Amino acid sequence: MVERLVPDGLWELFQRVVPEVPPRPQGGGRRRYGDREVLAAIIFVATTGCTWAQVPPVFGPSGATAHRRFMEWSQARVWAKLHRLVLDELGSRGELDWSRCAIDSVNMRALKGDLTGPNPVDRGKKGSKIHLITERTGLPISIGISGANLHDSQALEPLVRSIPPIRSRRGPRRRRPAKLHGDKGYDYDHLRRWLRQRGIRHRIARKRIESSKRLGRHRWTIERTMSWLAGCRRLHRRYERKAVHFLAFTSIACTLICYRRLTK
Repeated sequence: MVERLVPDGLWELFQRVVPEVPPRPQGGGRRRYGDREVLAAIIFVATTGCTWAQVPPVFGPSGATAHRRFMEWSQARVWAKLHRLVLDELGSRGELDWSRCAIDSVNMRALKGDLTGPNPVDRGKKGSKIHLITERTGLPISIGISGANLHDSQALEPLVRSIPPIRSRRGPRRRRPAKLHGDKGYDYDHLRRWLRQRGIRHRIARKRIESSKRLGRHRWTIERTMSWLAGCRRLHRRYERKAVHFLAFTSIACTLICYRRLTK
């Protein structure tokens, strides 16, 4: 099961971003479980949505051990680095299409924690929101989280800024899409000016003028990506108290989406 959840290609990439374990100066202590087995247990939790206590013993490390290592790696930003590394591999192969990107968000209910807020589409119940920018074929290239009450327009600028410089088949690294599609939630003149100043063309539906459905033939890709994220059942409802841990599970889901494209 470990090899199925963490194939050799993903394991080789993970080894390039995982921090080295400092040696114990006094020696002794319990044997440390292998990183590959712990990574498989973490991916199992992310994809099945089970609790840490329900991690089966077939992986070796207990759920408490996997949870502890998950928190260590989240603090070291291992998951964001792994996502970027997979994007670099895709970019070097020419698998990323920057000609037409899309931005959108999805809400989910949250039980507790920071970066939560009353969800206006769920009778004011506490929730969180995942913000995404995807390239033309639907691969996520930038992600962020916020409270469910944050307006989508406030996430556009930080989300575009957080696109990492990604390798290209030819030429320098790239981090700006040629065109960005968005629905009426991003219909603000200052956002259009901001995109134009950075050389990014925009296609944003205008309120009371045109229907968001006219963007459907291009924006369906990001809606499909949202359904791909639902394959990571840990994202169906937020259980993490700390936002950095919820963002880590989101990064893991995006990494698995991109890695599947890498192995096609």
